[in-house]
This record gives sequence, C-alpha cells and structure tokens, in this order.
Amino acid sequence: MSRKNQTLGEFIIENQTSFKYSSGELSRLINSIRLAAKVVNHEVNKAGLVDIIGAAGDTNIQGEDQQKLDVYANEKFIQTLTKRNIVCGIASEEEDDFISINSQDENNQNKYIVLIDPLDGSSNIDVNVSVGTIFSVYRRVTPVGTPVTLADFLQKGSQQVAAGYVVYGTSTMLVYTTGDGVNGFTLNPAIGSFYLSHPDMQFPEDGNIYSVNEGNYIHFPQGIKNYIKYCQQEEEDRPYTSRYIGSLVSDFHRNMIKGGIYLYPQSSKNPNGKLRLLYECNPMAFLAEQANGKSSDGFTRTMDVVPTELHQRVPFVCGSKNMVEKCEEFMRKAEQ
Repeated sequence: MSRKNQTLGEFIIENQTSFKYSSGELSRLINSIRLAAKVVNHEVNKAGLVDIIGAAGDTNIQGEDQQKLDVYANEKFIQTLTKRNIVCGIASEEEDDFISINSQDENNQNKYIVLIDPLDGSSNIDVNVSVGTIFSVYRRVTPVGTPVTLADFLQKGSQQVAAGYVVYGTSTMLVYTTGDGVNGFTLNPAIGSFYLSHPDMQFPEDGNIYSVNEGNYIHFPQGIKNYIKYCQQEEEDRPYTSRYIGSLVSDFHRNMIKGGIYLYPQSSKNPNGKLRLLYECNPMAFLAEQANGKSSDGFTRTMDVVPTELHQRVPFVCGSKNMVEKCEEFMRKAEQ
C-alpha cells in the first residue's frame, strides 16, 4: 500500500508487481532517471553561480538555440541510461538521430527504449524560472538482441509503458506513471531522496486556468481564437485566469493540481504545431489520461496519432477533461 513520505525506491519495489511486464528492468530504468534527475537538479540549482547559463553556441535538430544546460542535461541522461545497461535505444530532442545501445553482453535482453526531452523550457534558465525533463518509455517492437531501428521509436503513444517528468522549481519533483495512476515525488535536498508527496494525482474535471501564448493569437486557427474568447467572457464561472509560464512541464504540473487547459495549437507560423509528438505530447498525454485528464490535437486523441518521423510536431491541447472537450467543440464548429 502506497503511503505518503515513502521513498521513490520503496515505492518502485512495492508497486512493480502491478506492472504487467514486471521483470525489474523497468524499475531499474526509473531508478536511473531518478539518479540523472538529481545530478541535473544540482546543476540547475547552481546555474547562476557557474558558467552553465546562456547559449552554448549551437542549434539542435529543431533549429533552436541550445543552452549550455540543455547540452549538460542531455549528456547526463544519456550517460546514465547507457552505462547502467538498461535500455537498448535512446532518442533525445537534442540529437539528430536515435542512439542504438549495443551491450557488451551477446545475450543482451534489454527490451526498453527511452525518448527524452532533457530540459524542457530551457529558454527560462537565464531568468531563474522553472524548467523540466520529460521522458517516455516503450517496449521495443524489433527482436530482442538486435540493434534497434526507427520502428522501435515510431510507436503510437498508446503503446507507452511509462512516462513522466521532473520539474525543477521551488522544489524538485519527479512525477510518473506506468499505466496505473500518476504519483509525484518531491526531492529532499538535505538527504538526496525523493519522497512520495502527491499520491494518485488527478486533474479536476473542470478548471479556471487557460495556458496559451496569446502573443500568437493572430496566427491561431479560428476555433482556438473562439475558445480563447469564450475563456475571457464574463459569465457565472468565467472569465478564466490566464497563466502561461512557457515551460510545458511547469504549465502542465500547475494545471493538473489546480485544474486547467494547456494549448499549443497549429498556427500560420507553425502549420503542424510546434511541440514534438514523441518527446513532449505523448508522454504528457499518457500522464493526463492516467490522471483523469484528456489530450488531443483539437480533433484526434494525441496517443492515437501514428508517428511518421522522429522529431514530428503536432498541435497540442491538454488538461482538465471538460475544458479540453469544450475546446474540441469550438474546433469542430469552426471547421463546419
């Protein structure tokens, strides 16, 4: 039985039998992410004191400027997952292609691949605003013991076996699911352990927060414009409060606790949307659905989208169930 103040390690051991592929491998994988998150958290917390803030001078595969801490976080997560011989493949938002991990052991039976956004919201680093890490875990679809292929990574979100995020904020939290609800663990920096602080996290079915970059309003499709106007109308339960941090992890985390909706739709500037399906949208959609929320592109369930490329972008609407359904209603009406 899960209990508050239980360590993450204790929770993993106690609950691994509820995972249908229980072999201990996934538990070791989550433990590896926990370890890397603690290392990255240490660097995030001293970013203002050392030469680790600011741009690294490179761009990633997305064409975005890489921050120094982006590069550091990417290296630490890849190193930790690779050296502990747990996964057979890794894909990162910061890498051009996936990484195939060939164990020295000819009988290597590793079955899991990880997709990761090592530092979401990294443009906020220099101004001391919350950032995060997002991860997604799948079982490989190609034969065990062979090198992974692109097919292992281009799976629908509904095939995820685990997903989660770490938010580096006023406190550092690791939130994850293995398909049996969502639980949040807060890091006690004094002793370096994560403790269960938010058991069985749930989105309220309704909320009064909408999170969207309204600076892009003029570029949004008509359905989204109409929904934003709906959120701003003076009614018995409205207007809603606008809250936008610019870090998906932080906005999602707040909305899950308080009730709200996050919107990053397609626009005339980004016709396919801007967020990455595999590194951002699918893991957050899995968490949302496990926490009584909902996620879609405005029309189609996020986790039903069939990926066609590693760095694919999609529109994203996610949050409290009734709010997402109302937004979808406006989208459908605008299309008629």
